[in-house]
Amino acid sequence: MIDLTILPVYLTAVVALLLLPGPDMLLIASSSMSYGRKVGVFASLGNATSGIILTVLAAMGVSALIAMSPMALKALHLLGGAYLLKMGWDCLRAEQDEAPELNNDSAVAKTYYQRALVSNLLNPKALVFFVMFLPQFVSTNITASSGEQMLVLGLLLNILGLSFNFLLVALVGSVGKSLIENDKFRMYQQKVMGGVFIILAVWMLKSFVA
Repeated sequence: MIDLTILPVYLTAVVALLLLPGPDMLLIASSSMSYGRKVGVFASLGNATSGIILTVLAAMGVSALIAMSPMALKALHLLGGAYLLKMGWDCLRAEQDEAPELNNDSAVAKTYYQRALVSNLLNPKALVFFVMFLPQFVSTNITASSGEQMLVLGLLLNILGLSFNFLLVALVGSVGKSLIENDKFRMYQQKVMGGVFIILAVWMLKSFVA
């Protein structure tokens, strides 16, 4: 389904991209440190789910049409930034007794799955990335259509990305496990996560005003 002669170059490019710090890495690492490995895993799965959706859209050509509309991209910038700002504000104004309980980590994991999913879907840079990056590795030397090749390339990217994020969760989560049992850390973790979401919002909105 893809040209195997370009696979080494593609894998090298993907690994280089995964090693670059970005908003997804920040969200997954901070949630793992704040709430433990289970929440980090679910945040990683949320990110991977959004990646699969964007891959399918790119293969269908829908995301290319959206990317050509400046108004659509501006709307995505605003929606994504506003969503992250709201999450950050909710965390910052939360009282200590409103923080998620450790014995209810399933609810926290579900929350961060949804947050990772929505924040990445509303990130226009993620949309443009799939439109601009994947076609560079579509080959005319095989019989598979460009859409089929983009689908396989995108799925491979998501598999590698999920594996990388799981490794990140394992590394950071080992530190987070001891931290979440510390009462003082628990007192401030909501504020820390609020700051993370606001940073992500600024990250997304700065391209809107650029």
